Amino acid sequence: MRATAKPGWGGKFASKMRGESGMSTAEYALGTLAAVAFAGVLMDVLTSGAVQSALQSLIERALV
Repeated sequence: MRATAKPGWGGKFASKMRGESGMSTAEYALGTLAAVAFAGVLMDVLTSGAVQSALQSLIERALV
């Protein structure tokens, strides 16, 4: 049986360069912007009068 040798630093570097294991700075910025926009829309929905009254009635029914 033949033992396989571990790749040297050049092979490790090349394999890391081929893969896309993480996000770049621009992707982080876009992801953060999308999360903030989603949080803003969610905040608007949850603070609307209709949703607040529905949640309040749901909580009141659960407590009674």
